Amino acid sequence: MGPLRRAVSCFLWCPFGLVAYSPEALAQTSPVASETTEQHAGTDAHYTPTQRDGEHDFDFHIGTWKTHVARLVHPLTGSKTWAQYDGTTVVSKVWNGRANLVELEVDGRNGHLELASLRLYNPDSRQWSLNVASSRSGALGVPTVGEFKNGRGEFFDQETLDGRAILVRFVISDITPDSCHFEQAFSADGGKTWEVNWIATDTRVRDQG
Repeated sequence: MGPLRRAVSCFLWCPFGLVAYSPEALAQTSPVASETTEQHAGTDAHYTPTQRDGEHDFDFHIGTWKTHVARLVHPLTGSKTWAQYDGTTVVSKVWNGRANLVELEVDGRNGHLELASLRLYNPDSRQWSLNVASSRSGALGVPTVGEFKNGRGEFFDQETLDGRAILVRFVISDITPDSCHFEQAFSADGGKTWEVNWIATDTRVRDQG
């Protein structure tokens, strides 16, 4: 989001330094080639596609939200035990949208979670990094890096869990003016299979005035 160091290992958000990616993850996060040239049939015309500018991709999330979180308590162990939390998320614009700060605070039977995610836009790669910290650790985790395509954001990183290397995927989807959906998943087999361990749904809080 790196989200509570385990599922806070990654957004817990990773939800939030580039690291080595597997071929699968790298293929999904690599930007579109910026300098490809094609010749149109029957003409000598050439064109160069331009890479999409995603500087304001997170503008939809600015504001205050009611948040429901489901967290898999013991990822990649075969456990099916989930913890449920409810609370709020406040997202503030930074640098006129080229960055934003997410402050999540939720409570449940398994305790209290406070997470902060600093999302930063890189204008050279045209990708975002999600840099997360938990109030429990007070330190930033490994950032997840990626971009939005067709209204869906996918972000990846590589970390260790219980001493073994894993891949982390964070997906933002189902975006509407008043709601959005987040899922974090781990893979212990190089991206062949994924286990979801963090599901969050945000519903916008409208001003009453």
